[in-house]
Amino acid sequence: MINGVTKINNKEILHDHSKNLSHILEQMPDVQFFLEGAAVFQQLCDGSRLRILWLLCHCEECGHNISAALDMSPASISHHLKSLKLHGLIKSRRVGKEVYYSLADSEKARLVHQMIDDYFDMSCPLKGL
Repeated sequence: MINGVTKINNKEILHDHSKNLSHILEQMPDVQFFLEGAAVFQQLCDGSRLRILWLLCHCEECGHNISAALDMSPASISHHLKSLKLHGLIKSRRVGKEVYYSLADSEKARLVHQMIDDYFDMSCPLKGL
């Protein structure tokens, strides 16, 4: 604070009502973290990807079975799986010619799993196994 004016990043904060805005803004992550977060949340904005995520939160499955279970074309499933994998929400493993998909082993994926279970008001059948 200089002469009664709070400055953050060389910009005057005219109405620092809470008197702790400066402290909060010091803790704020860089813009890049918000862009990455938005990209992950964007994955949840597509109903097809959300259905695929819901399934993969609860089981590991091959692309052909995901396609059949969700009544979607293999090309469409492949497109969505690629996007989910690119954003670190799912992982894959190859067994012969089959590729199996499941939720990634990351904090980000676990948070998405918890959010999906909470939103759909269900208890994950895999918990406790």
